[in-house]
Amino acid sequence: MRKLIIIFAFMALFAFPTYARSACPGLGDVVKGLWILTETPVSSIPATIFDIDNNKKFGLPEVVYMLQIISGQRECLAYPIVGTDQTIFYNNTSVISEPGAGEDFYGQNAHYPGNTPSYTNNGDGTITDNITGLMWSQTADLNSDGSINIDDKRTYAEALANAPGFNLAGYTDWRLPSIKEAYSLILFSGEDISGYTGTTGDGIRPFIDMNYFGFGYGDVDAGERLLEGQMASSTKYVTTTRGEETMFGVNFVDGRIKGYGLETSFGGGPKVFYVMYVRGNENYGKNDFQDNIDGTITDNATGLMWMRDDSGAGMIWEDALKYAENSEFAGYTDWRLPDAKELQSLIDYTRSPETTNSAAIDPLFNCTQITNENGAADYPYYWSSTTHASWNENIRGKNAVYLSFGRAMGYIDNEWTDVHGAGAQRSDPKTGDPGDYPTGFGPQGDAIRIYNYVRLVR
Repeated sequence: MRKLIIIFAFMALFAFPTYARSACPGLGDVVKGLWILTETPVSSIPATIFDIDNNKKFGLPEVVYMLQIISGQRECLAYPIVGTDQTIFYNNTSVISEPGAGEDFYGQNAHYPGNTPSYTNNGDGTITDNITGLMWSQTADLNSDGSINIDDKRTYAEALANAPGFNLAGYTDWRLPSIKEAYSLILFSGEDISGYTGTTGDGIRPFIDMNYFGFGYGDVDAGERLLEGQMASSTKYVTTTRGEETMFGVNFVDGRIKGYGLETSFGGGPKVFYVMYVRGNENYGKNDFQDNIDGTITDNATGLMWMRDDSGAGMIWEDALKYAENSEFAGYTDWRLPDAKELQSLIDYTRSPETTNSAAIDPLFNCTQITNENGAADYPYYWSSTTHASWNENIRGKNAVYLSFGRAMGYIDNEWTDVHGAGAQRSDPKTGDPGDYPTGFGPQGDAIRIYNYVRLVR
């Protein structure tokens, strides 16, 4: 029987497609999976084999997984980037059919989907991300009353302090996720709710997979705005915004990373957040850069190669796509504009213009210095290939995602200031005149630049 199982495993190694570049399973899990598989009745073996894509926690997939690593068919990464789930193509305003190579708008996110998001519901209140190897608490319903609302929210201090005592599914090693761990869950198949005046999110797709995760909008019955679905992270800004200690959080309602002041909220009192805890793969979010001495830098943790220098000038989004697709450098011709999650992987949240007099990126990289809206030396916003789709069909494809490697400026209380922090992810119109936004846009006057910079990846 066991010989038969080993034969099936090796057959599967060559008969099935290799997995995406992802985190490695523990050897103990693989050994346990092989042992359990040897006890599997012969009649159930085909089902186990053909269920390979579900990446069962124990079973044949783990055996094949390890064999693929050993045989070189699979690359094992400490910090694999999950794809954005963006499969739709856009021009500057709306949905379009897929552009061909050389055509306008070629090279956007949907042309380079990356690792398809993949999750396993473990049936015990936890969800495993099969790409990152992280295990998540399934829902933000911390009080387990069946509703996700303001009663489940916690202050940053509470979210951090409660992690060591959090016990779920027999695990006691839960932690509050870093901003990079939290951002691994974002999906840009979602629709930005900005400008929406309804009181529920019905019919609008959030930026997280609702088939697996219990997620909440702002509690309008408690006086919150619908878009106040911010999730806490353990990552604090190394300086302040508007004089307050600031935490970076992911908002799965509007699809952004922002720095949130911890002392005040729109409703008064300390800011509170939804919380989901995480465990496993403690190396996730940690870069391992290697200078290739040819103007390129490889991150061995993500498997991505980057250009050391940026574009040196800002450009509209369509031109950024063309710039990337037409680039040849260091002997490579497959450079492209990074998607939002790839670009965010470069952010170094220990650095900022205020504290290190630098961009929020490893010093191996060069960032063009700019003068910001307040007249101070700063660093650019950088385009991603990802469209920040709106719920509003009239402007569905108007904006694209950028990451701020310098201060995330906003016009508030009649002055320009760093409102969301270096490392924020927001969005800009893909084209237009920045002069049309003299006091920014939105409730916090987000600075609209439109002509953003580019850093290429392959």
